[in-house]
Amino acid sequence: MKDINLIDSHCHLIFDNFNDDIEEVALRWRAKGVTKLLHACCDPSEIPQLKKIADNFSELYYSVGLHPLDASKWSKDSQSILRKAIQSDSRVVAIGELGLDFFKSDNKETQLLALYPQLELAYELDMPIIVHCRDAAKEMISLFKDLSKNNCCPRGVLHCWSGSPQEMEEFLSLGFYISFSGIVTFPKAYETHECARLVPRNRYLVETDSPFLAPVPFRGKRNEPSYVENVAKKIALIRSIELITVAKETSENAEKLFKFDLVN
Repeated sequence: MKDINLIDSHCHLIFDNFNDDIEEVALRWRAKGVTKLLHACCDPSEIPQLKKIADNFSELYYSVGLHPLDASKWSKDSQSILRKAIQSDSRVVAIGELGLDFFKSDNKETQLLALYPQLELAYELDMPIIVHCRDAAKEMISLFKDLSKNNCCPRGVLHCWSGSPQEMEEFLSLGFYISFSGIVTFPKAYETHECARLVPRNRYLVETDSPFLAPVPFRGKRNEPSYVENVAKKIALIRSIELITVAKETSENAEKLFKFDLVN
């Protein structure tokens, strides 16, 4: 659509299922008006691949961090590895994805041991964080409240939002953004629909989380950045506004949070 500019604020494109057609995938996201993409990192070992794909696609930026389900990989050198990656490439615009996941794992202490040093680094370097939070909203809110009381809570976004409106309000009150994925297009995702209706216009983003969670009508297939348009269209329907308005608001919010315009 003419004049539509979208930002896919969270995707993963270095997976094997993009090996054979990544150029075609890029043509499709460009055709849909996706002007910037943020490639999220799950493990510092991905950093060389992230640099390479950013070299190949000028609209791509990336984060560095360790996913909570890989928390056992955190070592005494991990924080310095992340710091070096951030300071050596201006295309690194966030730390994460980091957080807590008690849906697939109950190793809370291990996850916290990986989480706190990443939060400290984000605050030290004034970098936004990309938060993965699954079945852990209560703990995550409590943790951020404690950091906020000590004036050392980083800014950031709750990615792939699927929480309740009450949980969303807690995170919003702490200064966080909310990012909606293909989940918002699922017919029975009632709480996510309500969150999309209620979220302030200056505090929400859109994402695909490719290759996961493809939106309707592609559900069950490999997700890709061009489908972020479907996420934005659903939010426009829920909020009774035009698609171009969702695109404008979410792009402005992503630019404000990640400061893409400061990249050399």
